Parts: sequence; structure tokens; C-alpha cells
Amino acid sequence: MLSRLWCGRADPLRVMYRMTRESAAPDSVGAKFDRTANARSPFVRLRDLLAELPPGKPPISLAVGEPQHPIPAFVAPIVAAHVAEFGRYPMNKGLDEFADAVGKWLNRRYKLPRAVDAATEVLVLSGTREGLFLAGIAAKNFVAPRAGRPAVLIPNPFYAAYAAGAIAADCETVYLPATAATGFLPDLDTLDEALLARTVAFYLASPSNPQGAVASRAYLDRLTALARRFGFLILSDECYCEIYSERAPSGMLEAAGAGFQNVVVFHSLSKRSNLPGLRIGFAAGDRKFLASFLELRNIAAPQVPTPLQHVAIAAYNDEAHVEENRRLYREKFDLADQIIGDRYNYRRPAGGFFLWLDVSAQGGSEIATQRLWREAGLRVVPGRYLAREQADGSNPGVNYIRVAMVQNNEITAEAMHRLVAVLG
Repeated sequence: MLSRLWCGRADPLRVMYRMTRESAAPDSVGAKFDRTANARSPFVRLRDLLAELPPGKPPISLAVGEPQHPIPAFVAPIVAAHVAEFGRYPMNKGLDEFADAVGKWLNRRYKLPRAVDAATEVLVLSGTREGLFLAGIAAKNFVAPRAGRPAVLIPNPFYAAYAAGAIAADCETVYLPATAATGFLPDLDTLDEALLARTVAFYLASPSNPQGAVASRAYLDRLTALARRFGFLILSDECYCEIYSERAPSGMLEAAGAGFQNVVVFHSLSKRSNLPGLRIGFAAGDRKFLASFLELRNIAAPQVPTPLQHVAIAAYNDEAHVEENRRLYREKFDLADQIIGDRYNYRRPAGGFFLWLDVSAQGGSEIATQRLWREAGLRVVPGRYLAREQADGSNPGVNYIRVAMVQNNEITAEAMHRLVAVLG
């Protein structure tokens, strides 16, 4: 519906009237979101799961992936210096200086086939969530007509914004299991040509949330080749790219070729710079798609205040705070290595800041989550809530819990000891 309004295929007032009428219809987008418990936020489902249970010890939240490290010292002075700019509407495209800083950072961070053109290949976002959501709608209207009902491919488990974008675009959502057997990434060998021929977009997260898997350069090359052959877009969520144990993860733009066609990457300062409340990130890549995406964003997306863009410029020009951030996460994973050991099939993830723990022997994700809260005051997320049932009825997250390593070392150590004491 939103895509019809954007593309000018119908009079805007008539479209808005239909949207109002259709909001109560059984097959409306709203109804699709509300029809099953699976479509609800995993955090709302977690709240309901634990609502009647008192915590057994003083609560420690390891549920939300909200960084708790100190924000960089330069943030407040920059906001103060530009505070008067809150009095003006910002352009949706973003400041030229912001795009230039992002382009230079991408060129330093990755081994790109050529330098990014900041003027045409970078867009500012109000965080990655809204960008990833709206990109699904934009992708459907950008690609050539599909051979059958348009489909959006999503790793399973996944970040909820991917599925929301697919549903809002009125595409079939195809969940691709990302399990231990597939290296916690979708198995590209399972994708048949009929499905690829009707694919609009392929969402990928590397490092992945929640498993912390990192796609190899060979994997990215192969996915890019499929996107070019079948004409779909790769929407690559790389917001955890700066949190890693050993090697910096490869990025999708490295595999995109000199034109960056069919590839768009999404980045955020939430994890990289401990600024989840700043709500700022960017999209970069295929310039033709980004031009089309900007048209949608001009009518449907929040603008990013210019003082916050100045903060982002400074953040992308500074690596010292990022290196310190990485060191702090490394210390917490050292604690997990020592305290958890090889329990729950734990392996230190290649990237990101989550533990993805196998609790099949402890009754599965929901039972283990309830026990940890009731007996230890630990709040984690059942893996079942981060995934969807596959066609065969299986759920790739049903035997896992996600643990966000966002607290300080002292709290993290206490949480790990409590977890082991309860789950054994």
C-alpha cells in the first residue's frame, strides 16, 4: 500500500482512503502482523513469558542488545556546538560532510574494488532498523517484474525488521534456516532457481544476530553472483562489523564489483560507538537503488537531525574509541570462555556480542529462560522468539537462548556464574 502511494500509480488521497478501509480487512498488512504470536516482538513475548514469575535474585538483564559501555567523550561537546541546528529541518539525504566521512571510512575499512562516491552511494539513516524495513518496500519497486509472487529471503533466526519489511512490501517471506549444520548462515545450495527467479531481496547479517557467524569472502562472492544472475538486491546488515574476536569481517561491498550493483550495506553507530540512542547510521552501495530509495525516504522516513550527523562525522573519523570498545567485549568473552567452557555447545563467536547457547538438554529455550529468571534473576531471550517455524514445523531457535554481553565485567562474571549454577 505504501509502495503504491510512493510510486505514483494511484492518486495519493484515494490510496490513503483505501489504506484506512483495508486496515480492518482480514488480509490487510496490519492483520498479517497481528495474526500470530510469531509476528509479535520477541521482547513483548519475553515479557509475557516472565510476567507471573518473580526473579530469584537481583535482576540482571542480558536480553536487549543495548551497549552499556561509556559513550565517546566527543559526543556532548559536538551536540552543544551545533545545538542551534535543531531549529531547522534536515535534508533526508543527509549532510554532504556526513556522506564524505562515511565514504572515507568505508574506503579505509574495506578492500573495495574502487572508492565509494559519497555524493551518490551513501544515504544517512535514522539507525539501521528503519532503513532495513523501508528497503524491503523499495526493493520490490526497484527490481524488474518477478516470475511469480515476489519473495524476500531471510535468514532464520533473524532481526525482526527484515520480516516486517517483507510483509509491508506484500512479498512472500521465505525463512532460510541458519543452523549449526550450515555454519549459522543460510545454505545457498538449497536455493532453487524457481525461488531465486521471484526473489526481490535477500537479507543477510554478517556478523549474524544472534549467532555471531561471519560470512567468508567466498560466501559473499557467491551470493553476489546469484543476485546479479537473478536480478535481486542484497540488503546486507553489517551493524556488528566492528565487534569481532580476531579478524575484521569482510563486507558485502568488497564482493560487489566496481559498480556495487545489486548490493546495499547498512551500518549503524549503535554498536560500533555505543550510541544506540543517537539513532544514526547509513546505507551505501548500488547508486541507482539508493536514488530510488531516497524518493521513498523523502515521503516516509524520519530525517536525522544535523547535530547528530556532526557527531557521526567525528565518530567515523575516530578509531580509538572503537578499538577500546572491542577490547571491552573481548574481555567479557574471555570471562565466558573461562566460566562457561564447553557447556551448552558454546563456542566463542567470530563477531557480535551475543552468546547463542544450546539448552536442549535443559528443556529448550522457553523453559531455560523461565528457570534463569525464576532461580537466578537473569533475563535472556528464548531463541524460539527470534526465529520462525519452517515448512516442516521445526524452529531453528527452539533449543537456544540468546545472551547479550552488554554489561560490565563484574556484572557479566556474576551473570555467567549464575547461569552455570542454574543450568548445570
